[in-house]
Amino acid sequence: MLQVNNINVYYGKIHAVKDISFHVDSGEIVSLIGANGAGKSTIIHTISGLLRSKTGNIQFLGKDISKTEAHKLVYQGLAHVPEGRRIFLEMTVMENLEMGAYSQGKVNTNDIADVFERFPRLKERQKQIAGTLSGGEQQMLAIGRALMSHPKLLMLDEPSMGLAPLLVEQIFHIIQELNQAGTTVLLVEQNAEMALQIANRAYVLESGHVVLSGTGKELMESDRIRKAYLGG
Repeated sequence: MLQVNNINVYYGKIHAVKDISFHVDSGEIVSLIGANGAGKSTIIHTISGLLRSKTGNIQFLGKDISKTEAHKLVYQGLAHVPEGRRIFLEMTVMENLEMGAYSQGKVNTNDIADVFERFPRLKERQKQIAGTLSGGEQQMLAIGRALMSHPKLLMLDEPSMGLAPLLVEQIFHIIQELNQAGTTVLLVEQNAEMALQIANRAYVLESGHVVLSGTGKELMESDRIRKAYLGG
């Protein structure tokens, strides 16, 4: 579904992502893990069209999207839930969900019902101003808003950031459910243990390079990963 080939991304003179290549197959959960500053979010922003690579290309569903504008990628089935949620704080929960459906031309009441079935808390708060929600509720809303665009690939950037452990478990359970229902997931996450538990495959980034890759199970059992990321 997604093929990233030899991308190099810079912030001015800072070389943030160095010769990165990886792929995501249809139906998978693929995780990018690594410490803060390893280049994970930069990769997601480059796939989303918010940043540009100086080399290589990015293929999505067999098409080169390396130069496609970010908003046009939504119409092709790519959805990005950004780090920090980035919901519309002064709009209601319902208005946020309606904004997520802009690529569909109209708001489908069945899609709203599906989001509310998956996130009952949002149904209870549908008329509430989004900025007054808790962090966990805002993360649910950010994911629900992305689902309104019918994504083929859902990219999640640090969905557990700032959440209590119980909420982290809930969010990761929701990600698994979405995947089992047919959504392919690319997950960027500092919480390596949780990410590897649900990932089919994962790539480990350090200083802008991929240094290890394998199945989630293989990486969970790696001494190097356990020492660096799992506290073992």
